[in-house]
Amino acid sequence: MLEHLVAIGKPHGSQMGLGDCHLDISIYIGASFANYKFVKEAFYMPKNEKNIKKRYWVCVLYPESAPEDWRQILTETGLQCAVSPLHDKDINPDGEPKKPHYHVILCYSGPTTYNTVKALTEKLNQPVPQALDSVKGYYRYFTHKDNPEKYQYSEDEITTINGFDIGEWVELTQTEINKFMHELNLMIYEKEITEYCDLLALLAFDESEHSRELEHILQTHTIHFNALIRSRRHKKLEEEQNK
Repeated sequence: MLEHLVAIGKPHGSQMGLGDCHLDISIYIGASFANYKFVKEAFYMPKNEKNIKKRYWVCVLYPESAPEDWRQILTETGLQCAVSPLHDKDINPDGEPKKPHYHVILCYSGPTTYNTVKALTEKLNQPVPQALDSVKGYYRYFTHKDNPEKYQYSEDEITTINGFDIGEWVELTQTEINKFMHELNLMIYEKEITEYCDLLALLAFDESEHSRELEHILQTHTIHFNALIRSRRHKKLEEEQNK
């Protein structure tokens, strides 16, 4: 069970029975077996971790021990980073609250050694970093998006540094795509949109939740939405001519 795996910041003494890997499992305690494959792939860490080189790394940052200018320190590295909302409502299996902490994704321009990343996390006075294979999966964990049994943090509280863009890694599920396409279809009817450019402009200036996802769906499903808008425009013209 996942409950027996090693937690981040603790000695990597516990091991899984499947493969030579150490995992950051404090964040996945209580996760279902269906999450097991993702956890193993996202937080793979060979025994001899100091010799590995990875492009993406993650650390947990505790505000109480971090320097006050920790965000400035990350900015000055030039690394693209993503910082989770403050996790101040997480609960341990025994019911005790966890210490408030952030999850931080560190993106290097190329494969980077453990010791190089460790030198940075030491400046932040934080636990040892761990290699990351799934930026998308870990970013989703920032808000507990796939863990409804945990407290749901707001995606609006995620902050980025040096131009980090999750759009480069996040792929919408088919269910999400269908949902956003339905929202756009309704928007076309409710707003009486008759030109593709008008819908695009409407979304471009919209700062509400999911507006960027809607804009992405619109731009990647141009044929569908152009056809719908054109059909509505022609229908409207026919109705006016038949009056």
